[in-house]
Amino acid sequence: MTSQTNPESELPAVGFLADVSSEHRAFLACFGRFIRPQTDDVLIKEGDSQEALYMILAGTLHIITTADGRPMLLASLGEGDSFGEVNLFDPGTASATAVSRSPGLIWALSRQELHAFLEADPVAGVAVLQGLLHQAASRIRHMNEKLADAEQRASFHHFWTTRAQ
Repeated sequence: MTSQTNPESELPAVGFLADVSSEHRAFLACFGRFIRPQTDDVLIKEGDSQEALYMILAGTLHIITTADGRPMLLASLGEGDSFGEVNLFDPGTASATAVSRSPGLIWALSRQELHAFLEADPVAGVAVLQGLLHQAASRIRHMNEKLADAEQRASFHHFWTTRAQ
């Protein structure tokens, strides 16, 4: 996996940057670094210290966790998707492993680089943070729906299994 300083002049208007102006995306690209992972490169390892946001500009990544000693696919991510943002604001260890499934291009921003960006241009910082918050809210809403559905199925299953006994 190779890391480069700004091979592009601007980040694309995708994912949490969809509503961020071209000027602000170009400035944000000056912070962080671009990574060119190859197939099977591990960007984040579950349990390791993690404090960066990653945005996929090209390629495919799998987010995997281990359950009962077996790997479990949590998500397959592609262009415009991001991951790792939780640890920008709540430092901790990675809750899953991120593995590249094809050659790609990833932009990574550390907590320190985010702080430097926010200090350098607070107006651009607000736009980026609004995008991140919108994305987080959408993910929470989606997860709540999945949990409610799982609870409903579990209740239904419990009802019929207790009746059958």
